Amino acid sequence: MAQDDALTALSRQLGYAFKNESLLSEALTHRSAASANNERLEFLGDGILNFTIAARLFEQYPDLQEGDLSRLRASLVNKDSLADIARVLEIGQYIKLGSGELKSGGRRRDSILADSVEAIFGAVYIDAGFDTCRDLILRLYEAKLQNVPDVQMLKDAKTRLQELLQSRHYPLPAYTVLEVTGKAHNQVFKVECRIEDLGCTTTAEGRSRRKAEQAAAELAFEEVSRKIESL
Repeated sequence: MAQDDALTALSRQLGYAFKNESLLSEALTHRSAASANNERLEFLGDGILNFTIAARLFEQYPDLQEGDLSRLRASLVNKDSLADIARVLEIGQYIKLGSGELKSGGRRRDSILADSVEAIFGAVYIDAGFDTCRDLILRLYEAKLQNVPDVQMLKDAKTRLQELLQSRHYPLPAYTVLEVTGKAHNQVFKVECRIEDLGCTTTAEGRSRRKAEQAAAELAFEEVSRKIESL
């Protein structure tokens, strides 16, 4: 497909016709392909995307506090979500890559797909202004905004356990590293999570202390939830 035809085809999929198609071409140019690439447009698009989703969540959830709104936004504005949108629009086939990225499967790489979507948002902003860019973002995010995950499930296990204990006036858990095995570059941490007042002790392993603590907290959260329900 000729370059002009490809840009026209993608514009149809986006539902937006560029007045200056060179902006769309730039948004689809990876740094491996040319010095004039999409990195600046990506920077701009990232800022607009974050604000647009933040504003929509602020309106959609008037009772949520800042921390919960931040978690919801992070669940929507991330590499995976943007790559999903890129695949729906089949953007990968239009991205201009250097030979090395082409050979290594760059058209399928989540990071490259996500960056290209953000760059397109930046290009639309320059081409038509904020309102048009916001409308495009909200249209592409419509399904995701209608299926926003439960904010409680977005919290990490240690936070959920702490909030559960505090809500019932129990003391916070104590985490202890029981064992560290393996060489420095490949260590495994074994951690204990203990809640004395509830007689709850769980242990778990992870490739870092943080991961082990989170795994132990997840087990403790399940055990504590069962105990509280039975009281």
